[in-house]
Amino acid sequence: MNIVIIKYNAGNIFSVEHAFKRLGIQATVTGDKELIKKADKVVFPGVGEASSTMSYLRQTGLDKLIPDLKQPVLGICLGMQLMCAYSEEGDVDCLNIFDAEVKRFAPQKHEDKVPHMGWNTISDVKSKIFDNSLENQFVYFVHSYYVATSGDTAATTDYIHPFSAALHKDNFYATQFHPEKSGSVGERILKNFLSNT
Repeated sequence: MNIVIIKYNAGNIFSVEHAFKRLGIQATVTGDKELIKKADKVVFPGVGEASSTMSYLRQTGLDKLIPDLKQPVLGICLGMQLMCAYSEEGDVDCLNIFDAEVKRFAPQKHEDKVPHMGWNTISDVKSKIFDNSLENQFVYFVHSYYVATSGDTAATTDYIHPFSAALHKDNFYATQFHPEKSGSVGERILKNFLSNT
């Protein structure tokens, strides 16, 4: 299976590559548009800042390529946020795959810390990257911005208020959490992406 991880100016690319290696998959890390188009499945990872990353995607033409991909695509963390219509982080229009806005967490009480960092549970899981055994399992988050729940929500997490831990629309899947840092639960989610989508 030909798995491509999109290379761009964001972090966590190599931790995602290592997660696939642990599953016996040698993914290709590339920004080459032809290689991305030919992939069986595409991963769009990311740790970084939304507006500067969108500027890079526009400069390279990846902003046009990614929404047009027909094979299964998995966005992770910033990758998921950039797949939305708009982000408050840098006040920027994004890829508009999901009709959703990315907003900054607003602490409601003293113990509410931003960023939301650490292990939290996912619930109401639905989409091919999940199975029933993943309901209420712990996954690893690091983020200051969130996507509200909507018709595209594929899993929910509660921190300050409920938000979309995952999204799914057509061939596009996305997680706010990091499956590559979520132990055996994250491995099962990546396996489901490889085998079920």
